Amino acid sequence: MAAKILITGGSGFIATNYIHQLYSSSDFEIVNLDSLDFPICAHNHDELDPKRYQFAHGSILDQTLVAELFQKHKFKQVVNFAAKSHVDTSISDPGIFTNNNIFGTQVLLDAAVKYGVDKFLQISTDEVYGSLMHEDPSTTELSPIQPNNPYSASKAGADCLVRAYHKTYGLPVVTTRSSNNFGPYQYPEKFIPVILSNALNNQPIPVYGTGMNIRDWIYVEENCRAVEHVRQHGAIAEIYNIPGHREITNLDICKTILKVLAKPESLICFVEDRKGHDFRYSMDGAKLERLGFKINSTFEQNLEKTIQWYKKNSHWLMVKQAVPLKQ
Repeated sequence: MAAKILITGGSGFIATNYIHQLYSSSDFEIVNLDSLDFPICAHNHDELDPKRYQFAHGSILDQTLVAELFQKHKFKQVVNFAAKSHVDTSISDPGIFTNNNIFGTQVLLDAAVKYGVDKFLQISTDEVYGSLMHEDPSTTELSPIQPNNPYSASKAGADCLVRAYHKTYGLPVVTTRSSNNFGPYQYPEKFIPVILSNALNNQPIPVYGTGMNIRDWIYVEENCRAVEHVRQHGAIAEIYNIPGHREITNLDICKTILKVLAKPESLICFVEDRKGHDFRYSMDGAKLERLGFKINSTFEQNLEKTIQWYKKNSHWLMVKQAVPLKQ
């Protein structure tokens, strides 16, 4: 009988791509626990064989459901992608993020301790390190965590809980922190899909402040390869940064996409800056490279693939944006 793995938030953007990779490269039986906050994501895995893929509709906050799943499936491993992730929403309603991202992670950790797993992989973010200036060196896994908004604070809190459950209960844990992802299946409120949607419809593209804030971008399939590499080879109790090695301003990424689409830069519309807007994220990836992982494609290649995917799957861009864009 094949081993079973629980993927939480498995219908979300990054986890959808990860499940597709894991399904094709392993013999795991995959259980996806997801609350389907975005109904469009309900069919992300329709092509997978139900003998190897099962969907459980529910929240990581549901202790009874989580316990039932662990008891029934006897998971060998857990990969926790589940999280509320929209910074703007966290600023207007921080309680949802604290509850879901911290307490929800605790529910999963409690079940993992009670029923036993040989690895609990926590998926985190570069945002826990806080903001950098131009002259600052990239953060390493030993850099202090200094979150500046409720979302990143909730992720930092979850990371600390994961560490505590290893130190206190001996739970075998590993954590990854990745930079900004882009690619197929990304929610339509996020920055690159917003640029594509608005540009293709000749509508104004909102950019916070002056557009000079810097993010490091990684193609989602490369990030998923890195996550899988860490799942297989990462050392227990360690943290691994997953950078994209492609730092670019919000304004420049917007201009780049407009150029590819042959759309005018006059579509760019500067809007009031977000509260507590971090200036720059940048991570050092030497530890992951020592583990044997390297990115094998370019930002430009992957951006072109992303644009073509959204053109072929235009229904993703037709979904009404429920919340403002994230940059």
